[in-house]
Amino acid sequence: MTFYQELQLNQAGSKSYISSLKTPKDKWKHIAIYLFKIFLNIAFCMAFIAIFCAIFGNQNSSAGLAVLLSIMAFRQADLGIRASHGTCSILLVFGILAIGPKLSNLLPAGWAFCANTVFIMLIMLLSCHNVIMSNQSTLVLAYLLLQGYDVSGEMYNNRLLGLFTGALMTAIVYYHNHRKIYYKRTFKSLFTEFNLSSARTQWQLRFTLTISSVMLIASLLGISKTMWVGIAAMSVCVPFRDDMADRIKYRAPGNLLGAILFLAAYFLLPESSISYMGILGGIGTGLSATYGWQTIFNAFSSLAMAVPSFGLTYAVLLRVFNNLFGSAYAWLFERIFEPFLSVLANIFNALNHKLQTV
Repeated sequence: MTFYQELQLNQAGSKSYISSLKTPKDKWKHIAIYLFKIFLNIAFCMAFIAIFCAIFGNQNSSAGLAVLLSIMAFRQADLGIRASHGTCSILLVFGILAIGPKLSNLLPAGWAFCANTVFIMLIMLLSCHNVIMSNQSTLVLAYLLLQGYDVSGEMYNNRLLGLFTGALMTAIVYYHNHRKIYYKRTFKSLFTEFNLSSARTQWQLRFTLTISSVMLIASLLGISKTMWVGIAAMSVCVPFRDDMADRIKYRAPGNLLGAILFLAAYFLLPESSISYMGILGGIGTGLSATYGWQTIFNAFSSLAMAVPSFGLTYAVLLRVFNNLFGSAYAWLFERIFEPFLSVLANIFNALNHKLQTV
């Protein structure tokens, strides 16, 4: 494996490769390469967000993060359709990111639920045909971040310009990296293959309704940071039940442990170092190969941003509660929704069969 190829490995791949080495000398050499890769990633991310904020405003850091995550994800992930058609899908998704979160924040709770359902479902149809790529983790996260960190006036105009620039950058990266991959599926296939009897379609519907409904409930209950509830539900709502159960098992405890570690660091470290807690969380996430550890360190970044607005105690309690509520709701919704959807799919298939025999 070349130096460049090793830099392209994810955390799990790097750790697996290092564990396969026989001699301590080789292990330490490749541990150093792994740490260098983490340093490069963090340096690149910090530089990208800093430049984005310098151009489009500090309040648009969430938009910068959305663009950054999209570029990094679509360097490797494809949409399962022809590259030129996938490029169009990406541009449409960025159009949704520009309009959807803002519109849902302007509407009353009930209408916001409808808007979120439509927009998130469109994101799922346009970008999550190949469920193995987990593109929803990037694009729906971007949607929720933009909704949670809303802006208005001139800053919103800057956000639109930033997202337009990001859409072009992501589309260029996507097309360049995937143009040589051949697919028979086209843009039209994303919609013609929508079928209630398909496991993929059922998951897309469950995913969309889980997030939209949990945010509606959180909003009606007056829970602050409904974005956190939506992200928690999104994070555990994966296509396969065993994977979902595994994530639910770690989501709330991981955030609780992350909050405890954040509190310890907050009181033990000098006050001047608190502003770097988000960076510390990013480093920890970069070094983590498992979902449980990633959840712990993600809490650092979120709490570092929330403490100035909510205060230490309320921010920590809110973070722990919202993640517990979001993940528990996703589990309950899946148990209720699956049987209902199976009945609906049977009705749909029966009607379709009758139409074909007429």
